[in-house]
Amino acid sequence: MGADPAPHISSAGNGQLITAALVGIGVVVVLITVAKLHPFLALLLGSAALALVAWVPGEDAIKSFTTGFGSTSGSVGLLIALGAMLGQILADSGGADRVVATITDRFSGSALPWGMALIAAIIGLPMFFEIGVVILVPIVILVARRTGQPLMRVGIPALAGLSILHGLVPPHPGPETAIASLHADQGRTLIFGLIVAVPTLVIAGPLLGRVITRWVPLHAPATSGAAPSLAKEPDPQRKLPPFGQAVIVVLLPVLLMLPAAIVNLWASEDNVARKILDVLGTPSVALLIGVVVAYFVLGLGTGMTRKQTSDSLGAGLPDIAGIMLIVAAGGGFKQLLVDAGVGNVIADWAKGANISVLLLGWLVAVGIRLATGSATVATVTAAGIVGGLAETLTPAHLALLVLAIGCGSLFFSHVNDAGFWLVKEYFGLTVGQTIRSWSVMETVISVVGFGFVMLLSVIVT
Repeated sequence: MGADPAPHISSAGNGQLITAALVGIGVVVVLITVAKLHPFLALLLGSAALALVAWVPGEDAIKSFTTGFGSTSGSVGLLIALGAMLGQILADSGGADRVVATITDRFSGSALPWGMALIAAIIGLPMFFEIGVVILVPIVILVARRTGQPLMRVGIPALAGLSILHGLVPPHPGPETAIASLHADQGRTLIFGLIVAVPTLVIAGPLLGRVITRWVPLHAPATSGAAPSLAKEPDPQRKLPPFGQAVIVVLLPVLLMLPAAIVNLWASEDNVARKILDVLGTPSVALLIGVVVAYFVLGLGTGMTRKQTSDSLGAGLPDIAGIMLIVAAGGGFKQLLVDAGVGNVIADWAKGANISVLLLGWLVAVGIRLATGSATVATVTAAGIVGGLAETLTPAHLALLVLAIGCGSLFFSHVNDAGFWLVKEYFGLTVGQTIRSWSVMETVISVVGFGFVMLLSVIVT
């Protein structure tokens, strides 16, 4: 039935743990929205409130929070830093300007959101969500600025494309974890995942973007500290890099990760080629290689001096220091929720539920996602809970169970999710605006995607 996602550090009962989670989340929201406190401090104080209500010993609470803080900053934080450097030189060299001009020439007017959704879906297929955000957001803002389109009209389709691929389509870690836990068929899951992903992206991307634009009527700012790669326009006296070069640099991390994902499907762990590709395809390594290539191709290759190129890379870092701290604190808050046992409370309730296995998998993933903020924890725990029931399913329905869990793991991202803070800070939104845009979009993806999963369950056998 799967192992607990983390050891218990609280002796509180189930009701008290749920209350503690609600109090902790409530403190974060109130401090940010009412007291106007910086999100980093709000997350620290919200974690303290959670630990107090849940009767978590002080030493254990600190250890849990710092563990989550460190692991998040070590993974997501590194990606943010490298992505910011890549985005900065992309803008300073004129590469982003060239990409934006080409996109707006080929996709104009009402077709532009569809173009952004398609680009995001292609990039998001082999890419971790965090990497996609730091690469795509500067382009999204530049496109919105140049075309005059509302920011959410262009941004929601891009975010939806990244999120849907992240949650539903292998070889992303969530679907892969569920496939392994449930012993589902990789091919069927991939095919069904793409079938569900396409119409879900249409609804939760360009179509939903029109609605969210009315709720969050923002336009791209002239400059944006939230998207550090937009700090300044390229030097008009310097030639712009060719469109192909700019795109190759942007997609290079993807091109390095994709072969590793494919080879891992069939090669053994001892395979030499797999070991090499695994290293090159590690997200941080792939982004580092992308930054190095950008140094030569977009920096020196466009006439920038070595000092100008180095300064450009460094200029992308100061503005994202706050983002890294906020995201890392969100990881600490999430880890404290997990270690306190909040996710297991929901898991225990679900074991006794007499409902459809697909619906059960979705509901369990939804509950754990809401409580912990982690799509991965939600996927792992939900797959473990329904693993025993999965033995009665056909191979096709077993693949659909993986997708049902994946859909549930995306439900209503909020203040305990690092992705929530990434989107908020990069787009320069308030907490309320992030909930009305990003959180709503994630919920629509979860519900609509699950609806298509249930529809497929009637058609396939």
